[in-house]
Amino acid sequence: MSEYRINQITNQAGTAGPQVAGITTFSSSSGLVMPSGVTEYRGGRGRGVFGGGFAPVNTNVIQYITIATAGNATDFGDLTVARRGIASCASSTRGVWGGGIGPATVNTIDYVTISATGNAFDFGDYTVTRRQNAGCSSSTRGLFAGDLANQYNIIDFITIATLGNATDFGDLTVNKSAPSACSNSTRGIFGGGNSSPANSNIIDFVTIASTGNAQDFGDLSQTKTELTACSSSVRGVFGGGYTPTSLNTIEYITIASTGDAQDFGDLTGVRGYLGSCSNSIRGVFGGGYAPGNVNTIDFVTIASTGNAQDFGDLLTPNQGLAGCSDAHGGLGD
Repeated sequence: MSEYRINQITNQAGTAGPQVAGITTFSSSSGLVMPSGVTEYRGGRGRGVFGGGFAPVNTNVIQYITIATAGNATDFGDLTVARRGIASCASSTRGVWGGGIGPATVNTIDYVTISATGNAFDFGDYTVTRRQNAGCSSSTRGLFAGDLANQYNIIDFITIATLGNATDFGDLTVNKSAPSACSNSTRGIFGGGNSSPANSNIIDFVTIASTGNAQDFGDLSQTKTELTACSSSVRGVFGGGYTPTSLNTIEYITIASTGDAQDFGDLTGVRGYLGSCSNSIRGVFGGGYAPGNVNTIDFVTIASTGNAQDFGDLLTPNQGLAGCSDAHGGLGD
């Protein structure tokens, strides 16, 4: 058995570290956690990934950003099917996209390993075909709700670390299309959307680890559809949308409580059909329709309030895309 202090990892000559073999112990004045798991899953987190959309035709492009910095998006790979009106969620390792239209409405679920780059793989299928839907997740489960054609109130769930078809979770409080969704590690939140013939301001919540129907959380400041949402473990932030004109409004809730949304600030421009992602500090909003597709990426500091700032640009102007990240509020901070 060998024993040495980690602040003195050299050979006797001081020119190289020792070769470690057999049983080895470490002593330290603080703590030491050895890396574990598959190598491709290690490393820093904080990558945001946007997939799908309409740019200016249905696209299968996946692109990524580093949320803690600013800059333009970089190509990641491709979804299995080009489509818009898509939803997404993620664990700390996998990003998942579901549903959409391209040209027919699909029940397809795709996934990628966020820390890598490359094309998406087939995950399974929704319980129903749907588009203009929204997704959120904890570290283990992903939830999807909403649909344009049938305005389903159905909530599906998947176990992100596995592969397979979605399972019925329960129902939203009302049927709707194009809601937004965000989460902390306990609760999933669905806000806004269209409950034909009118847009909705209703915010619902569910407990992600269980199954069952959603409960009323409160209301957005106004009725709107085609908005997006992202979160830290404390706050959910809703941005953009239509009511029926394009909005630049940002508002927020405290996820662990209930109550109506409060004003946060404004996006850099009005737009709906946008996507979003977040880490524990920043919320990022990408793309949208203003009218006309835009490639704008904005960011806010979730714990504060104030207007969004310019982050960079998507690869091309794009609407109807969906974003996720490996460090969002559903994973904890």
